[in-house]
Amino acid sequence: MTSNAKKDSQSVTEAGALVTDHIEGVVVHDVRNIVTQNGLATEVFRTDWLPDAPPVAQALFVTLRPSTISGWHMHQRQLDRIFAVNGTIRLVLFDGREESATVKRIEVLHLDRARPCLVTVPVGVWHAIQALGSEPASFINFFSHLYDHSDPDEWRLPLDTADIPYRFPKT
Repeated sequence: MTSNAKKDSQSVTEAGALVTDHIEGVVVHDVRNIVTQNGLATEVFRTDWLPDAPPVAQALFVTLRPSTISGWHMHQRQLDRIFAVNGTIRLVLFDGREESATVKRIEVLHLDRARPCLVTVPVGVWHAIQALGSEPASFINFFSHLYDHSDPDEWRLPLDTADIPYRFPKT
């Protein structure tokens, strides 16, 4: 063995659950595909998964072209709940909340229909989404508040901002 080799740390439990230390308030709810005689059925959202969270006010279906990135943004009122439908997406989170126990932490999640999950992104956490692979990637975002066309709760930064210490790799 060479001196530069690094041993992998545990990434899943014996039961198959992902081992992750999430940003404060981020919830990843693993979901199972249900194989039926006709195909697959998958629950994408249930209120009992997060009983204390604000209710869903609106759902948005988004398709990203291959290799594109929906850039850094965050909300001051809105909670996002993201569920990958097609393709593979890289969801990158940055905790910019000064009062948070995980302030300045980066978290990178890979979401895919093969292992479905619903990711809750708390208020004040910056996030960006990249479509991976050569096919479009789609997701549903369940908003806690209606989109206000006259006063959008959308705060944006450029992808190469010095405020977030993350650079998206080329796909």
